[in-house]
Amino acid sequence: MFFNRNLWQKTKTASLSAVLLAVMISACSNAETNKSASTSKETNSTKVPASSTSNNAELTKILTENLSKSGINAKIISASETKMPNIYWVKAEGLPAFFTDKSGEYIIQGEIVKIGGNQPEHISANLIAEDAKAVLAGIDKKDMIIFPATGTTKGVVYAFTDADCGYCRKLHSEIKQINSLGIEVRYLAWPRSPQFMPIMEKIWCSKDRNTAMTEAKLGKSIQAPTCENPVAKLHAIGESLGINGTPAIFTEDGHQIGGYLPPQALAQALNIK
Repeated sequence: MFFNRNLWQKTKTASLSAVLLAVMISACSNAETNKSASTSKETNSTKVPASSTSNNAELTKILTENLSKSGINAKIISASETKMPNIYWVKAEGLPAFFTDKSGEYIIQGEIVKIGGNQPEHISANLIAEDAKAVLAGIDKKDMIIFPATGTTKGVVYAFTDADCGYCRKLHSEIKQINSLGIEVRYLAWPRSPQFMPIMEKIWCSKDRNTAMTEAKLGKSIQAPTCENPVAKLHAIGESLGINGTPAIFTEDGHQIGGYLPPQALAQALNIK
């Protein structure tokens, strides 16, 4: 399989993508390896759907023109009304979803929370999660490397990973403990730069992917024939979700709960007692 190096070109579009959803977590960035930064996102079970899922043609046209004027070529998929007056939720090819105002002149990032009810409604976090949930559910399991839970499955996480990332290796060194807590880990490939692409392809082309993943995370050399593999496709999916470092861990409901998390913290994030 030929690797498309354009995935990592420093274009204006890629720069905007990084700005829109930069998440400071315990993860290896695609710019630096093993740089420590810690946080995690709280999972909020309240779903806040958009008020309208129909595409706003006029706003889409204006937004497309404004992006183009700023040197960003991105196809707008939809611009939907939200519960916040005159604020729209925008999905675009090649960019993480974002908010804009009715003029289409501003891109809005960050948390939007509606207050005044019995509890805060995390509008932006839940809209992002709704999109991520659909994207992750659409990935064929044959394209994943799955480490199943031991005994009853109590929770499932998707983990975008890179074999050479220190935090990814730390997470995988605890995979048996994670599985013993009833957590199934579904690995998705996300090489942080072109130099990490070959090893990820070898893992996915191995006869025993699980063993290859473990050996690669231990720094061992992986030998595997060239094959058709989903690594580049999975990387593109990760970019569409705003990933800029590994590991990037998502729940089944689409919430990104962090980068590296210790087993017990991961179980707690999944509400596993």
